[in-house]
Amino acid sequence: MENKEQNTEQVENEVKVDVEQSQPTENEEVESDGKKSRKNRKQRKEDEAREKEIEELKAQLEEQKDRYLRLSAEFDNYRKRTLKERSDMLKTVNGDTLSGMLPVLDDLERAMQSMQKATDVDAVREGVVLIYNKIQEFLKNKGIVEIDAMNQVFDTDLHEAVTKIPAPTEDLKGKVVDVIQKGYKIDTKVIRYAKVVVGE
Repeated sequence: MENKEQNTEQVENEVKVDVEQSQPTENEEVESDGKKSRKNRKQRKEDEAREKEIEELKAQLEEQKDRYLRLSAEFDNYRKRTLKERSDMLKTVNGDTLSGMLPVLDDLERAMQSMQKATDVDAVREGVVLIYNKIQEFLKNKGIVEIDAMNQVFDTDLHEAVTKIPAPTEDLKGKVVDVIQKGYKIDTKVIRYAKVVVGE
């Protein structure tokens, strides 16, 4: 019986030692808690830094969006303004051009009235020539000049060939022998090609 009791006591002691060894000591518990709290503090600092960085990025994004919207609106306003200015400028130019034609129109109306009563054909002819010269002068003042085509070498940049005919002389081959409709240009820009007959 004593043996049994001793064995039981021994087993109890061994279990007690095992339990004591498996349980952390007070120092180990404090040390473990310290590590956890350091990890937690470090984690919190990292989280706070990330949140701060996210807030900064959000603020930058909002600023960029605002700048984009402002620039877009400014460009749209600029585009509308330039379209309006261009339209106004064209109206002004057209108005100036047409106002310059009004005196010629007045002369034509007077000529038509005088033709109904006139018996002298030479006077009517002179009046028409004066009006023609006035129109030519007006065009010249606007920078519009007639394209010189007669007896010139055929040039596709200035002339439009309507037809070809045998050249009346050898030196007119490849040249303009007749002008059906005059051409005009402003500086170097052709506004109407001269319609011509070319000798071959």
